[in-house]
Amino acid sequence: MQAAAATDKSSQEYQRLSWDALRKSITGIVNRVNIANIKQVVPELFSENLIRGRGLFARSVMKAQAASLPFTPVFAALVAIINTKLPQVGELVLIRLISQFRRAFKRNDKTVCHSSTTFIAHLVNQAVAHEIIALETLIFLLERPTDDSIEIAVGFMREVGAFLAENSPKANALVFDRFRDVLNEGTISHRVQYMIEVLMQVRKDKYKDNPVIPEGLDLVEEEEQITHHIRLEEELQVQEGLNIFKCDASYVENEEKYKAIKAEILGEGSEDESGSAESSEEEEEEAEEQEDILDRTGTNLVNLRRMIYLTIMNALNYEEAVHKLLKIQLKEGEEIELINMIIECCSQERSYSSFYGLVGERFSRLNRVWMECIEQAFSGYYHTIHRYETNRLRNIARFFGHMFANDAISWTNLGTIKMNEDDTTSSSRIFIKIMMQEMMESMGLKTLAERFKDEESKGGM
Repeated sequence: MQAAAATDKSSQEYQRLSWDALRKSITGIVNRVNIANIKQVVPELFSENLIRGRGLFARSVMKAQAASLPFTPVFAALVAIINTKLPQVGELVLIRLISQFRRAFKRNDKTVCHSSTTFIAHLVNQAVAHEIIALETLIFLLERPTDDSIEIAVGFMREVGAFLAENSPKANALVFDRFRDVLNEGTISHRVQYMIEVLMQVRKDKYKDNPVIPEGLDLVEEEEQITHHIRLEEELQVQEGLNIFKCDASYVENEEKYKAIKAEILGEGSEDESGSAESSEEEEEEAEEQEDILDRTGTNLVNLRRMIYLTIMNALNYEEAVHKLLKIQLKEGEEIELINMIIECCSQERSYSSFYGLVGERFSRLNRVWMECIEQAFSGYYHTIHRYETNRLRNIARFFGHMFANDAISWTNLGTIKMNEDDTTSSSRIFIKIMMQEMMESMGLKTLAERFKDEESKGGM
């Protein structure tokens, strides 16, 4: 059947095979884009049929961005470049982001709201989206202020504030007036009030740490920019059907049309293209060698964290997660980064999942190095727990409760905790309470009480 499909381009089998190849290719290209290689990645993307696969591209870039928020400016720059030649692709990404934000806001899903607004902010910075969508989003978030809506608005404003200050100064001033009103009303928590005060200081500092377009990503000429005027409340055509394979009766004709478009975008001369591809590969190899010598940018660390996150998220169970995580090549001293990412992923869940506790327990039993890393992480998280919101604090506490209850780490580490008014905060006391509750539920009150009478526990405390 596959042999016949390979020769008959109009057959459903052939089209399905080409669709699967297109999906894998687009996903692979999007997942490896960064500041250093974006100029080489763009021609590879245009070589794929992005008109047929625009739904696949939108889904891949949104998924990759949500998994790695620090890379948002890179993904926004990628969309901006594609948008100059294929504006329907850029428009689809923007529509899906707005739709995703609206759905997530109704579900009170703060994580998705934050990732969506961050991406929208950078698309505004790249002039893919008009600033009206940024202003409408801010008004919507500030209209009925809650801790979550203000937190999202502050994060959004940090990303898009420099652009609005330059292009819509009056509207920008009105938004900050509303932030001040919210601050004076005092209806939000002290933590979120502090975030607004920090935002005010960021504005005074002229967004020095949040430029409109980071260095190396200003890749689109102003006259080539195509800006989409999409409103927050308008009816949106998300076109979810573009993610799904459909047999195309005019497949051969449409492929030929895209070949002509591709030739116009990339230019004629396959020999020159192949030569430039070879040289770009050599440049990438040289760049990788240089990174091995010295990396002052932290790019390697960000890529490592991203790889760990994606590995955890794609695992079906904790055993598969541990098996895949052990295959990641770690340099000496990077073991703590893996443990920290496991705990960070755990803290991001809406409710605690025993999956993470089982992953941590398995690592602890594999090697003394991992146990020491988890013990080090316990001390670090306990002393900085006041930085985390309640839900994240709860998940972290339950994770370490699982570790202690199952003897994955030594009880002498409880010596880190000093139960008195001076050495604890409200956050650390809540952390201890939740951790102890998790230990009691796992071990039983009688066993827990007996363990606290052990010499090991007494020595630790």
